[in-house]
Amino acid sequence: MGTRAREIVGLDVDELLKKLNSAFASEWLAYYQYWLGAKVIKGPMKDAVASELNLHATEELNHAVMLAGRIIQLGGTPVLTPEGWGKESPCKYDAPADPYVAVLLDQNIAGEQCAISAYKALMDMTKDKDMVTYNMALTILEQEVEHEEDLQSLREDLDLMVRRGSR
Repeated sequence: MGTRAREIVGLDVDELLKKLNSAFASEWLAYYQYWLGAKVIKGPMKDAVASELNLHATEELNHAVMLAGRIIQLGGTPVLTPEGWGKESPCKYDAPADPYVAVLLDQNIAGEQCAISAYKALMDMTKDKDMVTYNMALTILEQEVEHEEDLQSLREDLDLMVRRGSR
């Protein structure tokens, strides 16, 4: 634990650790949702969407690595079990029970929107109090916003393709 790193945080570190663990749990669930979705996906544009899902999975895993590092720096312990991820995450995990491309896109868009809200809240909590966590949350938020945009663009393309195909 970084004693001085913990001392310079201008807020309740235990409350911050709860928020960081919630984000950590969400990232693991997002990683798995993307990774598994890319494996089981079916339907039009599945190759393009699977490629995007795989890219996002890698980035979500990187977010989890950053969050774990920050949790440990502050003297905390990252959520230790997959069961704990489901309990701690404010974002729900949508199993790809229906592997149709549109369903997977919609599920992942909803997940990104939840993540955007969570990182905005983390930034609001840490602004001018913990610049290390604030900057990390900003970096992750930028990618989550990009993920939402990427997925919504793919969803729009799919809708256009399906509409044109039904004429």
